[in-house]
Parts: sequence; C-alpha cells; structure tokens
Amino acid sequence: MSSEMYERMRGNPKFQELVKRRGRFAWTMSAITLVMFYGFVLVVAFKPAALGQPIAQGSMLTVGVVVEFFMFVFFWILTAIYVVRANGEFDSLTQEIIAEAQKEGK
Repeated sequence: MSSEMYERMRGNPKFQELVKRRGRFAWTMSAITLVMFYGFVLVVAFKPAALGQPIAQGSMLTVGVVVEFFMFVFFWILTAIYVVRANGEFDSLTQEIIAEAQKEGK
C-alpha cells in the first residue's frame, strides 16, 4: 500500500475508533492478567500456607493446585475471548477502513 493510502486510512474516523476500542480492550485484558498472575505470586510469597491447605479433609489436592488450574483455564478463556473479538469486531472494522480508503483513492 502507498503512503497516500495509509494517510487516508489514518484520517478515517473509524480508524480512530478502532485504535481506541482495541487499545482499551487490550489494556483491560492485560490488567486482568497481571492482577491475577501477580496476585497469585504475592500469595505464594506472603501466605504460602494458605495455598498448601488441602481442599478437603484427607485430600492430597491442595488449594494452590486448584487455584493454578483455575488460572490456567481462565487464561485460555481470556485468549479465546481476545481471538474471537479480534477476528470478528476488529477485523471487520479494519476491512471497512481499507475499503473506504480504496474508494477515496479512485
């Protein structure tokens, strides 16, 4: 693509909307991930005994294992949510921006 095409795309109000929505979404997902991950690390550092408690009386399964399994599944779900939204909403908006910039160039 030419630099003129890029300029038309950047000047499109939909481009600004895309940047704003995608940025807000990415920061939200990042914040959720960081809070969960570093929250777990802080619990490991300052309250490790809480994670070592068995889930039930006589169980070999501990709270820490369950929490880590939950986090593993949760992070996969967050990834799936991001992929669905990126491939749907963000890609369709990108295609609209490209189509409009190509029309303006003709």
